[in-house]
Amino acid sequence: MEDCLGSDDEYYYSDQDSLDGIENEDSDPQWIPPKGTTTKVITKESLLSAQKEDLRRVMDLLFLREHHARTLLIHYRWDVEKLFAVLVEKGKPCLFSEAGVTLVEHEDLDPPLPNSPVMCAICIEDVPSVDTTKMDCGHCFCNSCWTEHFVVKINEGQSKRIRCMAHKCNAICDESVVRNLVSKRHPHLAEKFDRFLLESYIEDNKRVKWCPSTPHCGNAIRVEDDEFCEIECTCGLQFCFSCLSQAHSPCSCLMWELWAKKCRDESETVNWITVHTKPCPKCHKPVEKNGGCNLVSCICGQAFCWLCGGATGRDHTWSSIAGHSCGRYKEDKEQNAERAKRDLYRYMHYHNRYKAHTDSFKLESNLKESIQKKVAVSEEKDSRLRDFSWVNNGLSRLFRSRRVLSYSYPFAFYMFGEELFKDEMTKEEREIKQHLFEDQQQQLEENVEKLSKFLEAPFDDYKENEVMDIRMQVINLSAITDTLCQKMYDCIESDLLGSLQLGIHNIAPYKSKGIEKASELTVCWVNKANNADKDLRLHCGTSGGSTEPEQPSGSGSSDESGCSSRKRARKGALGGGFFDLNLPAEVIDKSDS
Repeated sequence: MEDCLGSDDEYYYSDQDSLDGIENEDSDPQWIPPKGTTTKVITKESLLSAQKEDLRRVMDLLFLREHHARTLLIHYRWDVEKLFAVLVEKGKPCLFSEAGVTLVEHEDLDPPLPNSPVMCAICIEDVPSVDTTKMDCGHCFCNSCWTEHFVVKINEGQSKRIRCMAHKCNAICDESVVRNLVSKRHPHLAEKFDRFLLESYIEDNKRVKWCPSTPHCGNAIRVEDDEFCEIECTCGLQFCFSCLSQAHSPCSCLMWELWAKKCRDESETVNWITVHTKPCPKCHKPVEKNGGCNLVSCICGQAFCWLCGGATGRDHTWSSIAGHSCGRYKEDKEQNAERAKRDLYRYMHYHNRYKAHTDSFKLESNLKESIQKKVAVSEEKDSRLRDFSWVNNGLSRLFRSRRVLSYSYPFAFYMFGEELFKDEMTKEEREIKQHLFEDQQQQLEENVEKLSKFLEAPFDDYKENEVMDIRMQVINLSAITDTLCQKMYDCIESDLLGSLQLGIHNIAPYKSKGIEKASELTVCWVNKANNADKDLRLHCGTSGGSTEPEQPSGSGSSDESGCSSRKRARKGALGGGFFDLNLPAEVIDKSDS
């Protein structure tokens, strides 16, 4: 279920005049232009820039080359703040050793001559020293062994963290060495390796997830603050960032998963069969009684008693069956039937109201076009009332409140049932909280229906004074429903979910302006090493191992605007047709085509 407003212009932007006459002083409609969004859409073109943004922060702080910074960030799942916290708490040596980063250069006192033979410790063969490669950790093996090792790891899906071949060495191999050696023999694997490194920013980053649209739009979404939020991608899909299903607050992700499964599987059909049918004692098929006495015949020919389900003969009267007596009370069967009936009726109560509001939302979504026509007709009239932004504002509030109201019923089904929180509340506490929630739910429902009624009114045919009355009603009801939605969320977060011992149920916060629309991340990336990073650098100093204060590899130069200048492709590092992470995305696309 998505909010049915097209552009940002149709959000809660109204001049101050449209707020005159609001009598509810407790409500705060907050009809102000939104600030810049903190949620970004990462496209194929901006993926490289987004990745370099975090790489630059780590490179500038720790004076590292790009592949070392990438190794650190992949290990800490691209959580820059966590990386900095470990740096402050444990220091550089521990930070680097845990991630497999080796910065101490191992130099031989007597380096071998270029053509002198060197024995490889893996294949136990003498090879020219020019055909060997030494990693940062100091281990040196022949290029053939290195290449085969890299190929195996890439095929196994371990491209992002390929470790040194030496026994008990946890150092991560230099990505440029991997790329260079693999591309000479297996160009397609080198391309696969680069793609995995690039996409690790999304796959391993808890702040970034693919948009779940079908067919896939190719976008990823990055959030800066809380991962329990609802986002609208530029493709128009609204979804929960935490579980990637449709936006479902005030339901928690677990509640919505259980509710969706309950609605689509046959669990309630089984309940209905349990309540209204009984199994044949011979073929065990469910049999429904449609009238008559208590002797029931199955299609298989077996006769049985409807009261107890036992097999009988066909000789019977209206009040008794020959040779059969079932007057004894069987508690278990009666209790199971009553429990199944109660559970079914309870589910039907919440499902019917959930579906009613969902259907109303779909019908009201079709109002947008007809209401726009009414607004156009009204604006052409010679009237003092020229500003009709209250109509779009009211329509937006109606969609928002209707969606909240719809999902409040699945929430109530699980919140006050025994499936999830049986041991969390006593019966008395559950009843008190249920009455409190249902009162708020009823108030919201009444005002939402009133708002829908006034918006559906043919105000284009009304006189000016009647239009003014409707205008004030819509403005007041919009503010009231907004306040009631906020109070319902506060009740859920503080009084209901907040009192639970297990904090596994979190909901997206309520936003008066609706689900936040993600904005596209600009292709140019800036140096975001803020004052906190500088203070951290001063605090950490250069303790705990050698650093590389020279210009980090792959950093490029920056102009005054903070956008980095594009680097040229490194000659000799790659075979033709394969892209480098230092290349812009558009260059990569051209090289693939």
